[in-house]
Amino acid sequence: MHALALLAASVTIIGAIMVITRKVAVHAVLYLVVTLLALAALLVMLGASFAAMLEIIIYAGAIMVLFVFVIMMLNLGQSDSAREKEWLRPRAWLGPGILAAIVCAELLYCISPFSGSLPTIPPITAHDVGLSLFGRYVLMVELVSFLLLSGLISAFHIGRNWMEDR
Repeated sequence: MHALALLAASVTIIGAIMVITRKVAVHAVLYLVVTLLALAALLVMLGASFAAMLEIIIYAGAIMVLFVFVIMMLNLGQSDSAREKEWLRPRAWLGPGILAAIVCAELLYCISPFSGSLPTIPPITAHDVGLSLFGRYVLMVELVSFLLLSGLISAFHIGRNWMEDR
């Protein structure tokens, strides 16, 4: 299990480096999804499977859709046909595909039944999460939602002004 955690951590670090170094925004988003999935695999190995599922649903799902919408709204760079030809090349999908395959293999190994006895952990219900988020931390949840909304509006405004200046 220790080797799997190190492998997932290395995939996370490699994916994060690739996010920073990519010039094409869609490629960076692909690597960011792989990075978030590898981080979820680490959370599963630590026994925080609920946090891992939230990581996948919220960040790898919803936030990535938001990033793709911003990229589509800004429409920076090449023309649409040239951009689509670049995306269809196997070279663009090879790196994220290999890293995602490693993470999927790790997750399948982690959720398979073990031969030894596992410690029993009491399940965390949706009611418990709701009480925590919208009870004690309601102000933080609302502040994060305003932060995400302001980031989206700022990115659209900056991109729109940049395109008008060209």
